Amino acid sequence: MPAVEKPVLAKYRERMEKAVVALKEEFATLRTGRASSGLLDQVVVEAYGSRMPINQLGAVSVPEPRAIMVNVWDKALVVSVEKAIRNSGLGLNPVVEGQNLRVPIPPLTEDRRRDLVKLAGKYAEQQRIAVRNVRREAIADSKTAEKEAVISEDELRRFEADAQKLTDEAVRKIDEALKTKEQEIMQV
Repeated sequence: MPAVEKPVLAKYRERMEKAVVALKEEFATLRTGRASSGLLDQVVVEAYGSRMPINQLGAVSVPEPRAIMVNVWDKALVVSVEKAIRNSGLGLNPVVEGQNLRVPIPPLTEDRRRDLVKLAGKYAEQQRIAVRNVRREAIADSKTAEKEAVISEDELRRFEADAQKLTDEAVRKIDEALKTKEQEIMQV
């Protein structure tokens, strides 16, 4: 059986921060009224016998607030990229201009905005659960360390309180990110 180590708060803090970063990455894929290059990150294209993300097949840029440009590097893949964007479920219709695809971002309907806010809420809840799981693991590790006499009971209580503070801080960041995203989605 491996020796029980003294629990280190920094390890758990890092994992909680990763949950917050993951949430922000998921939010980047949610469509708002504005164009964002992250919007196409989840779109995969059948190319060269495998499935590849668009950003590996061309340069994605945002020349104006209501349009995304995709400069496809291989002329033979323009049709495949267009089809992938069209079938992505994002409600986008790209326009082919040579090797470039211009993707206009249509305004969102009120119902679609509400659906996106619900989806953002689900993403946030998944990350809150991930943060709470890290806290639960941290407390379990500290109790094991206390049982094996690696740390004292006072250190255990202090560690549990610090783990709870970290959890509260991470959940607050998640809630702030959700509030910001909701405002961004509902903005007309």
